[in-house]
Amino acid sequence: MEFTQILFEKKGPVRILTLNRPDIRNVITGPEIIEEIVAAVHQVQNDPGARALVITGAGSAFSAGGDVKEMARGEGMFAGTPEKIADNYRAGIQRIPRALHALDVPAIAAVNGPAIGAGCDLACMCDVRMASETAKFGETFAALGLVPGDGGAYFLPRAVGASRAAELSFTARVFDAFEALEMGLVSRVTPPADLMRRALELAEAIAARPGPTLRMTKRLLRMARTASLTEVLDASAAFQGQCHHLPEHKDAVEAFLNRKK
Repeated sequence: MEFTQILFEKKGPVRILTLNRPDIRNVITGPEIIEEIVAAVHQVQNDPGARALVITGAGSAFSAGGDVKEMARGEGMFAGTPEKIADNYRAGIQRIPRALHALDVPAIAAVNGPAIGAGCDLACMCDVRMASETAKFGETFAALGLVPGDGGAYFLPRAVGASRAAELSFTARVFDAFEALEMGLVSRVTPPADLMRRALELAEAIAARPGPTLRMTKRLLRMARTASLTEVLDASAAFQGQCHHLPEHKDAVEAFLNRKK
């Protein structure tokens, strides 16, 4: 499909998805941008050559989350009865967490600026988060009299732990990149000019590993959030059996033995 709300680029085995509405701080409640994000994620999932995905934002913001002006007017996805609004969420923005949660390719959020509300949750949907020194984060729904409507109640506790997630959700406070690093929400903070270079370096380091292995490893990590140890061990054995027959495994073992020689 033709993208107008995002940029979607290929760089070898790395895919780059850039929210491209800097004029409205990359809000993600419009149907067009939701459709394009979901379509791009599906493309990555279905592309055997894709080994890493980087998500970032154009301009000064990663994403300001929901369109508060539309909320005030009761328009778009915020229009209608409570039942209609619930349906709008399910058929709209909630498609993004479903798509990213089903993605087997490792995903990196390169948070270039404020990631607020649904923008914070979008970052939490990724496997790894890196932040510019200018980034800010906030699970700010309660400040608007709302609950996290796009999966934040699922993703944020898994990123920072239940107690910290509760504090951030109840207070709705905004915090900077260095506090995000301290609490483990992001794994590194970089100067603004270095963010994408560092994110792509990480993506390329990930992409240097065999694609099937990366996908199976991510499935195990995702499964381990809710499954029992026995279930994870059983799946690990099944995946390992497949890995031992991969040509990439045989090449890696041969290269390792040659280095030892």
